[in-house]
Amino acid sequence: MREVSVGSVKDFEDPGRKVVGFENFEVGVFKVDGEFYAYLNQCPHLGGPVCQGKMIAKVEEVIADDKTSKGMTFSKTKLHIACPWHAYEFDIRTGAHPGNARARLRKIKVTIMDGEVVIAVPDAREAAPALQED
Repeated sequence: MREVSVGSVKDFEDPGRKVVGFENFEVGVFKVDGEFYAYLNQCPHLGGPVCQGKMIAKVEEVIADDKTSKGMTFSKTKLHIACPWHAYEFDIRTGAHPGNARARLRKIKVTIMDGEVVIAVPDAREAAPALQED
Protein backbone atom coordinates (compact mmCIF):
# COMPACT_ATOMS: atom_id res chain seq x y z
CA MET A 1 0.00 0.00 0.00
CA ARG A 2 1.03 3.55 -0.57
CA GLU A 3 -0.15 6.72 1.16
CA VAL A 4 -1.71 9.40 -1.04
CA SER A 5 -2.93 12.90 -0.15
CA VAL A 6 -6.40 13.55 -1.53
CA GLY A 7 -6.59 17.20 -0.51
CA SER A 8 -6.64 19.61 2.36
CA VAL A 9 -9.00 19.07 5.28
CA LYS A 10 -10.44 22.55 4.66
CA ASP A 11 -11.33 21.64 1.05
CA PHE A 12 -13.97 19.12 2.19
CA GLU A 13 -17.52 20.26 2.93
CA ASP A 14 -19.15 18.76 6.02
CA PRO A 15 -20.94 16.60 5.17
CA GLY A 16 -19.12 16.11 1.92
CA ARG A 17 -17.16 13.74 -0.26
CA LYS A 18 -14.54 13.39 -2.93
CA VAL A 19 -14.14 10.40 -5.27
CA VAL A 20 -10.54 9.84 -6.33
CA GLY A 21 -9.51 7.65 -9.27
CA PHE A 22 -6.49 5.35 -9.34
CA GLU A 23 -5.20 2.74 -11.82
CA ASN A 24 -8.37 0.67 -12.18
CA PHE A 25 -10.44 1.60 -9.14
CA GLU A 26 -11.78 4.58 -7.23
CA VAL A 27 -11.94 5.53 -3.55
CA GLY A 28 -14.67 7.67 -1.99
CA VAL A 29 -13.53 9.91 0.87
CA PHE A 30 -16.25 11.35 3.13
CA LYS A 31 -16.27 14.01 5.83
CA VAL A 32 -19.07 13.76 8.39
CA ASP A 33 -19.13 15.80 11.61
CA GLY A 34 -15.43 16.60 11.25
CA GLU A 35 -14.39 12.94 10.85
CA PHE A 36 -13.10 11.30 7.67
CA TYR A 37 -14.07 7.90 6.24
CA ALA A 38 -12.99 6.24 2.99
CA TYR A 39 -14.23 3.24 1.01
CA LEU A 40 -13.51 1.46 -2.22
CA ASN A 41 -16.06 2.83 -4.72
CA GLN A 42 -17.57 -0.57 -5.40
CA CYS A 43 -20.92 -1.72 -4.05
CA PRO A 44 -20.80 -5.29 -2.66
CA HIS A 45 -24.16 -5.99 -4.31
CA LEU A 46 -23.24 -5.77 -8.02
CA GLY A 47 -20.19 -3.52 -8.15
CA GLY A 48 -21.91 -0.18 -8.70
CA PRO A 49 -20.20 3.16 -7.96
CA VAL A 50 -21.62 3.37 -4.43
CA CYS A 51 -19.56 6.36 -3.29
CA GLN A 52 -21.10 8.50 -6.03
CA GLY A 53 -24.63 7.90 -4.74
CA LYS A 54 -26.90 10.22 -2.84
CA MET A 55 -25.97 11.04 0.76
CA ILE A 56 -29.18 10.81 2.80
CA ALA A 57 -30.21 10.66 6.43
CA LYS A 58 -31.19 7.18 7.56
CA VAL A 59 -34.96 6.64 7.64
CA GLU A 60 -36.05 5.42 11.07
CA GLU A 61 -39.40 4.20 12.35
CA VAL A 62 -40.73 5.89 15.48
CA ILE A 63 -42.26 3.33 17.87
CA ALA A 64 -44.78 4.37 20.55
CA ASP A 65 -44.74 3.01 24.12
CA ASP A 66 -47.49 0.55 23.12
CA LYS A 67 -45.17 -0.78 20.34
CA THR A 68 -47.23 0.66 17.49
CA SER A 69 -45.68 2.67 14.69
CA LYS A 70 -45.95 6.43 14.86
CA GLY A 71 -44.50 6.77 11.37
CA MET A 72 -41.12 7.36 9.82
CA THR A 73 -38.59 10.13 10.36
CA PHE A 74 -35.11 11.04 9.18
CA SER A 75 -32.29 10.36 11.63
CA LYS A 76 -30.56 13.40 13.04
CA THR A 77 -27.32 11.44 13.63
CA LYS A 78 -26.97 8.71 10.97
CA LEU A 79 -26.01 9.49 7.39
CA HIS A 80 -26.15 6.91 4.60
CA ILE A 81 -24.84 6.64 1.08
CA ALA A 82 -27.23 5.03 -1.45
CA CYS A 83 -25.71 3.19 -4.41
CA PRO A 84 -27.00 4.78 -7.63
CA TRP A 85 -27.50 1.41 -9.33
CA HIS A 86 -29.93 -0.36 -6.96
CA ALA A 87 -30.23 2.00 -3.94
CA TYR A 88 -28.44 -0.29 -1.47
CA GLU A 89 -27.72 1.94 1.52
CA PHE A 90 -24.62 1.95 3.72
CA ASP A 91 -23.81 3.86 6.91
CA ILE A 92 -21.05 6.33 6.00
CA ARG A 93 -19.39 6.00 9.41
CA THR A 94 -19.21 2.19 9.43
CA GLY A 95 -19.64 1.07 5.81
CA ALA A 96 -22.32 -1.39 6.98
CA HIS A 97 -25.63 -2.09 5.24
CA PRO A 98 -28.41 -1.59 7.83
CA GLY A 99 -30.25 -4.82 7.01
CA ASN A 100 -27.53 -7.25 5.89
CA ALA A 101 -24.47 -7.70 8.11
CA ARG A 102 -22.61 -9.46 5.26
CA ALA A 103 -22.91 -6.45 2.93
CA ARG A 104 -20.20 -3.93 3.83
CA LEU A 105 -18.18 -1.39 1.96
CA ARG A 106 -14.43 -2.04 1.77
CA LYS A 107 -12.85 0.38 4.24
CA ILE A 108 -9.75 2.39 3.30
CA LYS A 109 -7.53 3.79 6.06
CA VAL A 110 -7.65 7.61 6.41
CA THR A 111 -5.24 9.78 8.41
CA ILE A 112 -4.76 13.51 8.72
CA MET A 113 -1.16 14.71 8.31
CA ASP A 114 -0.24 18.41 8.43
CA GLY A 115 -3.76 19.43 7.43
CA GLU A 116 -3.90 16.97 4.52
CA VAL A 117 -6.30 14.03 4.15
CA VAL A 118 -4.17 10.96 3.41
CA ILE A 119 -5.50 7.54 2.40
CA ALA A 120 -3.73 4.18 2.30
CA VAL A 121 -4.23 3.11 -1.31
CA PRO A 122 -4.25 -0.64 -1.98
CA ASP A 123 -2.52 -1.97 -5.07
CA ALA A 124 -4.79 -2.91 -7.99
CA ARG A 125 -4.96 -6.62 -7.02
CA GLU A 126 -6.02 -5.81 -3.45
CA ALA A 127 -8.67 -3.37 -4.67
CA ALA A 128 -10.66 -6.01 -6.54
CA PRO A 129 -12.86 -7.68 -3.88
CA ALA A 130 -15.16 -10.55 -4.77
CA LEU A 131 -18.74 -9.39 -5.22
CA GLN A 132 -21.49 -10.79 -3.04
CA GLU A 133 -24.55 -12.42 -4.47
CA ASP A 134 -27.88 -12.19 -2.70
